[in-house]
Amino acid sequence: MCLAVPMKIVKIDSAGKALVKQDDLETEVDLTLIEDPKVGDYVIIHAGYAIDLLDLEEALERLKLFRAMEESG
Repeated sequence: MCLAVPMKIVKIDSAGKALVKQDDLETEVDLTLIEDPKVGDYVIIHAGYAIDLLDLEEALERLKLFRAMEESG
C-alpha cells in the first residue's frame, strides 16, 4: 500500500522543486503538479511529487492520523 504524506514546504527553487519537511524527514519534491505553491504551504507528497495542497487544519488532522497509526502498529 502507498500512502501520500502531508509535508510542509520550507524552500522553493527556480526549477520547480521544493524542500519539504515533516518531523525529522526532509526531502526534495517536484512542484509542477501544484498551482501557485508557497513556502509554508502543506502539500501531499507521493512518489517524489507534490500532488495536492492542504490547508493547515486538514494537514494537521492527517498528520495526527498518521501518528495514531504509527503508535498502534
